[in-house]
Amino acid sequence: MLTSYELRILDALQSIHTPFLDWLMVFFTTLGDYGLIWILLAVILTILPKTRRMGIALMIALLLDVLVSNLWLKNFVARLRPCEVNPAVSLLIPRPLDYSFPSGHTAASFTASCTLLGMNSRLGWPSLLLSVFIAFSRLYLYVHYPTDVLSGMLVGFSLGALVSSLSNM
Repeated sequence: MLTSYELRILDALQSIHTPFLDWLMVFFTTLGDYGLIWILLAVILTILPKTRRMGIALMIALLLDVLVSNLWLKNFVARLRPCEVNPAVSLLIPRPLDYSFPSGHTAASFTASCTLLGMNSRLGWPSLLLSVFIAFSRLYLYVHYPTDVLSGMLVGFSLGALVSSLSNM
């Protein structure tokens, strides 16, 4: 029942597609591929002495996210992606090969931004805005259900809060 409701939401999003939005959503989702933008940010922050503690915290948070989201939850829940349930929708990106729940792009993004926010970084709010765009792109591109994205946000908030609170001790 929930899946059919979620498919209706995703199908409704298909009606707002434009060439510019297609390009923009592919751009945002590509930024989140493999969490590379967040890993790069963590490396840069770790290299700089002034932000080294924050960079290390971000690396730890992202590592925990991979363990929780990609290695445990995705394989435990084993949810098919909406593009597999409704293959009639043409994808603008290659079909992801792993499971759908939770959204790994969303989880990594919110893990990073919430870690930065919890550590009072000036990068926190801009990274949170980027996280929202990355999360929305996963819905727009028909590769995640809304509950996949919401669960990714929850995982990210939780891990970001945990790591930043431990780092601030």
